[in-house]
Formats: sequence, structure tokens, C-alpha cells
Amino acid sequence: MKKDNIILIGMPTSGKSTMGVILAKILGYNFIDADLVIQEQEGRKLSEIIETEGVEGFIDIENRVNTGIEAQKTVIATGGSVVYGKEAMDHYKNIGRVVYLKADMDTLTKRLRNAKQRGVVMREGQSLISLYNERSILYEKYADIVVEEGNDSFEEVVAKILGELS
Repeated sequence: MKKDNIILIGMPTSGKSTMGVILAKILGYNFIDADLVIQEQEGRKLSEIIETEGVEGFIDIENRVNTGIEAQKTVIATGGSVVYGKEAMDHYKNIGRVVYLKADMDTLTKRLRNAKQRGVVMREGQSLISLYNERSILYEKYADIVVEEGNDSFEEVVAKILGELS
């Protein structure tokens, strides 16, 4: 199995889908949004899955779906909670390079207006900052490449990713 895929991980609103599409166009790669694959396979929106199955149930589904994604020369934008699935992350490490899009808390807070509506996986009563702290450790653990977004535009961040990949 060639490791010719690029897997984007990071917090919700870190720009994985947006930058993934741009990156795929530049590289001539395919693009997969893992959240859309989950919705397609489950026949319902992420927020509905979380509401019905609960956080743990959603994580199980997400882990199973992501582990089953087979691709070549593809940019894969994952959901922010994919790092809770060890099997999914091991699979991604085997088929490509994992890029952590690291956005700071201020940027995320500005971008993330309605976490529930967006289908963000948060436990009852969990704050965005505690979610960020919990996941940052996992993002760092699985990342082959860490790209700090800073105040850069999506195009500038894509240029940073391309620089790191080459």
C-alpha cells in the first residue's frame, strides 16, 4: 500500500475541508470529506447521529467508517473527533501522511458559532477549551506534520502544507 494520501486532522473549523479541496486541486488529487462519507453511509446528519447514538456511539461509527476509507492520491478531510478512534488513525498512518492543522483557541472561538448544529462531538457540559486541550494531545500524537495556522489565510496555510510535504 502506497502512502500517497494526505490526511487532514484538527479541531472543527480549522479549515480541513476548505483547505483539503484547494490542496487536492493543486496536487491533482481526489478529495474525500470523511464527515460526508459518514452521513452518506448512515443516511442521516452528524448532529442526528450524535443525538440518537450519543457521543460514544458516534465515535464508534466514525471509527468504523474512517477505517474503511480506501483511497490513493487523495486528500482526506476528517472530522475533528477522528483521533478518538485508534483503528481509524492507525489506518490513516498506514495509507498516507497525517497533517495537523493547528488553529489557536481565539481563531476557533471566532469561527465556531454553533457547535451543536455543526455536529461537534462534545460531552455534556464540556467547554470548547477543554475539548481543545483534550484533543490537541491526540492531534500531536498522530501528526506526521504540524502546520500552525496563525493569522494566515487559507491560501497561505495551503502553501505551508505544500512546503512541509515536499
